[in-house]
Amino acid sequence: MAAGDHTVLQLGTPSTANLSAKVHPLVIFNICDCYVRRPDQAERVIGTLLGSVLPDGTVDIRNSYAVPHTESAEQVALDIEYHHNMLVSHQKVNPKEVIVGWYSTGLGVTGGSALIHDFYSREVPNPVHLTVDTGFRNGEGTIKAYVSVNLALGDRQLAAQFQEIPLDLRMVEAERLGFDILKTTAVDKLPNDLEGMEVTMQRLLALIDDVYKYVDDVVEGRVAADNSIGRFISDTVASLPKLSPSVFDKLVNDSLQDQLLLLYLSSITRTQLGLAEKLNTAAQIL
Repeated sequence: MAAGDHTVLQLGTPSTANLSAKVHPLVIFNICDCYVRRPDQAERVIGTLLGSVLPDGTVDIRNSYAVPHTESAEQVALDIEYHHNMLVSHQKVNPKEVIVGWYSTGLGVTGGSALIHDFYSREVPNPVHLTVDTGFRNGEGTIKAYVSVNLALGDRQLAAQFQEIPLDLRMVEAERLGFDILKTTAVDKLPNDLEGMEVTMQRLLALIDDVYKYVDDVVEGRVAADNSIGRFISDTVASLPKLSPSVFDKLVNDSLQDQLLLLYLSSITRTQLGLAEKLNTAAQIL
């Protein structure tokens, strides 16, 4: 059989030779912030990467913004109108920043990444896909960059394969310190008002227990008395209003009810805005 009769399995290469990426620390901090502020039902956050392509082919990623989306096992839906509005707003501030790719939180590439990457491929040639492990497993934040490579059998395109490219994350000393603190104090979600109040009350009770223990130790002679600490405790106790337990409980309950009412109203407002946005999108499609 002649060589020309064979069907060849081809692996397409990116259009830019020796492609690499450089990401600024601001982008990582912004992605982590968007992740902890994500909606309750969202498992990950995706967004657009802005920057430029340097003369040597390096993709310089300098900014980003999150894009609302809904994701299931079968499909991924992006808020395209929001994406375009944010792009226009960013380019009014810095016209030199263009779309260079997109990001997602989590480890590596997932099943829906190919669909999202296909959308960004229509926005910009050969976009970069940046993944950020916001869970900081083992105290390390895994950050990787990928490009899509076409896998073809003869003239027929079979699939797209994500291929990792070199990524440069350069930080000055101050940025490195901030990134290290971010890794050690990472949280999965920002606490709501009730959770924040609970944590604050627990810390207050712990401080009161410490004061009780110190006073008992001084009275029993186990610790030497400190006049400055004694005056501070006395001033603190004197500043507390004299309220009966029933009046104090009423104040706390009234404040709690006000907080719950605000949460209820904000939830209704968020639902109405989401419904209006979906109706507007459906009307534009029809």
